[in-house]
Amino acid sequence: MVNLRLFPILREVFMSDVAVSPRSPLARLAAVVRLVNGYVLTVLAFALVVCVVWQVLSRYTQVWANKMPLEFLANLLRLIKPSTVTDELARFMFMWVGLLGAAQASAYKQHLAIDLLAMKLQGGAKRALNVVIECCIIAFAALVMIKGGWALAAKTFANDQVTPALQWPMGYVYLVVPLAGALMVFFAVVEIIHELSGRNEGGAA
Repeated sequence: MVNLRLFPILREVFMSDVAVSPRSPLARLAAVVRLVNGYVLTVLAFALVVCVVWQVLSRYTQVWANKMPLEFLANLLRLIKPSTVTDELARFMFMWVGLLGAAQASAYKQHLAIDLLAMKLQGGAKRALNVVIECCIIAFAALVMIKGGWALAAKTFANDQVTPALQWPMGYVYLVVPLAGALMVFFAVVEIIHELSGRNEGGAA
């Protein structure tokens, strides 16, 4: 028998810890997307920290080499040159973490909001307000992030623009904009469907 504890994605799909019954296939799909995006964010954030730490440490290897009493270790330190790519790589990963994190925050409704009106409404009026808010999110994400972001990435690919240090196509960096926009649209559509159906099982698991 397969131990689902070893497979968090399978556990999210088949053995959710949240007692919501029944969970629709769309709610399960949204949960999987949230989980995968969370894993991607975790990896990117860890890599970002590693890049920044290495960027700082590599600046002082030559200084430490001159002060090192052991010649063997001093020679090893002299082989380590200040990194020329981690600074650029860290900036790009910061962009991806920020935008994918914004999509993740929208899925869990963690963005800052003025909810004075929402707190006073109940029932159908509150659901209608939530639908209007999600429609605004869809409009912004679709027009600005998906359409505008895709146009920016396509233009960058067409111009063969590359990053200065890594020499990577800059379009790959900008692809996170339409990707994050698509995630926001998806989570907003899921929320609208569940608001219209009178359930809230598409919320954060």
